[in-house]
Amino acid sequence: MDGRKAGAEIVAVHVPGPGYSAGLVRGDVVLHFGRTRIDSAADLARAVDEAKPGRETKMTLRHESGDYQQLAVVPGIVT
Repeated sequence: MDGRKAGAEIVAVHVPGPGYSAGLVRGDVVLHFGRTRIDSAADLARAVDEAKPGRETKMTLRHESGDYQQLAVVPGIVT
């Protein structure tokens, strides 16, 4: 969502896939990844890159409805 509001909008979720299994939905906006505030797509990419694979972290989202949700996610390695 660079430039409009804080956060990074989810534009696609692979079904089936880890994001789908964690509860991500297209249109959600990621506001925090672990302890990192997400203000842009670049912030989210950097936070995920720095996360330890296999270690659970919390992700805070804002849904299109305006509701907030916190999910537990486990970053992995894509091969």
